[in-house]
Amino acid sequence: MTAALSVTSPDFADGGLIPVAHTGNGPDLSPALELSGLCADAKSIAVTMDDMSHPIRGYNHWLIWNLPAQPHIPASVPQGETVASLGGAVQGCGYGKHRYRGPLPPFHLSHRYQFNVYVLDCVLSLPHTARKRNLIAAMQGHILQLGTLSGHYY
Repeated sequence: MTAALSVTSPDFADGGLIPVAHTGNGPDLSPALELSGLCADAKSIAVTMDDMSHPIRGYNHWLIWNLPAQPHIPASVPQGETVASLGGAVQGCGYGKHRYRGPLPPFHLSHRYQFNVYVLDCVLSLPHTARKRNLIAAMQGHILQLGTLSGHYY
């Protein structure tokens, strides 16, 4: 890996409360992500979002790959297997859907969620039916940078 990648969001601070608009109690819109220090060799970006407090640690809520190598990932990524507005990025099967599925912890218990942003040296050849384990395997040997952003919701 090369230099550090900083991941922030204009929607919430690292470690902060994820706003209702980005949860299952609201319109369930993906937050905007800002990347600082993106390396020049980047060919694509992949993002995963996981519930780190779920009994199945790292329960996946969202995975998207082949995003353009750019410093801004817009909010409200449309649902669907591919996202034309993001260069044909592919959304895999996270939380059983091809879309962002925001926090919705049971019994109003606080859960911690983590966005992982992977900067890759290639464009991945994975079908939209891929799950997180398939994405992680396909990225091996291609990760140039990794940055994280976490938040909580209850």
